[in-house]
Amino acid sequence: MAFQIVTIPCLSDNYAFLLRDSDAGVTAVIDVPDHQPILAELETRGWKLDQIILTHHHFDHIEGVAPLVEATGAKVIGGKADAHRLPKLDTQVSEGDTVMVGGLKGHVIDVSGHTVGHLAFHFPEANAVFTADSLMALGCGRIFEGDPEMMWASLSKLVALPPETTVCSGHEYTASNAKFALTIEPGNADLQARAKAVDAAVAAGTPTVPSTLAEELATNPFLRARLPEVKAAIGMEGASDVATFTEIRARKDNF
Repeated sequence: MAFQIVTIPCLSDNYAFLLRDSDAGVTAVIDVPDHQPILAELETRGWKLDQIILTHHHFDHIEGVAPLVEATGAKVIGGKADAHRLPKLDTQVSEGDTVMVGGLKGHVIDVSGHTVGHLAFHFPEANAVFTADSLMALGCGRIFEGDPEMMWASLSKLVALPPETTVCSGHEYTASNAKFALTIEPGNADLQARAKAVDAAVAAGTPTVPSTLAEELATNPFLRARLPEVKAAIGMEGASDVATFTEIRARKDNF
């Protein structure tokens, strides 16, 4: 199946993503921080927008929905549990449901923590998961509405995906996330190399997302909270995975 994923910078540090089934000629956008960059990309490529898929209710992921719907007539898909604080939805979905972008089937995953009701969308045929502010490049979202146990459970669902999965996350926070990650594992050679690559990309004005799940498993301190070497590095030998994650998240909140 032929597909394309296009990363679109929006606002100061957000990303939207176009997902297209090239065979069917069907295009969706995941999150709409600002409608104008998305419309510009669609015009450049000569694509019609069919669907808008929303991950969560924060304004910097939905602010451009109304004008984008007005301009394109695209149908809006979002979380049933979040429907009361999302733009008007044409389709409401929950964990275990699927969404179709042409022939591409997306599996809906509840990744609550950053917000309650936050969704991720995994498209196996496209080898991609759209995680917004749950799993991020070298990080995870700040826990605003959930709790550490909830966020850890959500990240654990994403860890179970194939390691070659492309992780399309919602913000350009990778450079600062790398600096923090190095305070947890300064001797991690994979992390050292990735931090250098991130600095080079930022200097060149190149997005540092998407990443791959394999990269995150090797370098992301939040996913690595389950590992004995990470627990030892922060003086939490023998602690539970959730307790270790909680400590790392608290350190990041104060970094």
